[in-house]
Amino acid sequence: MTSTPRPARTRKTAEERRTEILRTAARLALERGLERVTMQLVADELGVRPGLISHYFPTVDDLLCEAFVRAVARERDALLPEEEAALPPTRRLSRLLHRLGGEEFTDLGRLWLNARHLARYRPTLRSAVAGQEAIMRDTLTSVIEDGVRSGEFTTADALGACVVILVAIDGLGSYVNDERPFTHPALDTLVFTTAERELGLPARTLRDAG
Repeated sequence: MTSTPRPARTRKTAEERRTEILRTAARLALERGLERVTMQLVADELGVRPGLISHYFPTVDDLLCEAFVRAVARERDALLPEEEAALPPTRRLSRLLHRLGGEEFTDLGRLWLNARHLARYRPTLRSAVAGQEAIMRDTLTSVIEDGVRSGEFTTADALGACVVILVAIDGLGSYVNDERPFTHPALDTLVFTTAERELGLPARTLRDAG
């Protein structure tokens, strides 16, 4: 009686293993919150020993910061996908704002709120949060500048308009954890009307352009 040989187990490279750990930690951060992510939890999810996680990330702060950056970067790419870069700026901005209001990005709002709170006590995370905020400002400012050049937007201060729009987005996001969210028609359109005002657009332009 012959036995069937087991297939050889492929050993993951260090880069593959590190990426797998980060991907898992980023998912857990979005689903459960940064403060719930531990080396033990990530190890349990991957079916490995915690020592393997600490081999790649010496401290939990290292893991949290990189997980946050990965999660935010992936979500940002989903909000402003590269394949839409050739679309008119009005449509790009409209799609961004519509996506931000969708259920699939609720966890992203929670993650930002969570990270900003924890950053008060964790200097490394504070630096990571500031870095990602700067990238988002640059990204959105670039879209606005494209709109100004094409004649779609009217503003003498693209960065200033960007900051006002992001503050409106963050303001709404601060209520993401409410058990019974307060609703009002003004809140449903707040980000759109703010962006339209800042960019010299007629009412409903961004709401209808997606």
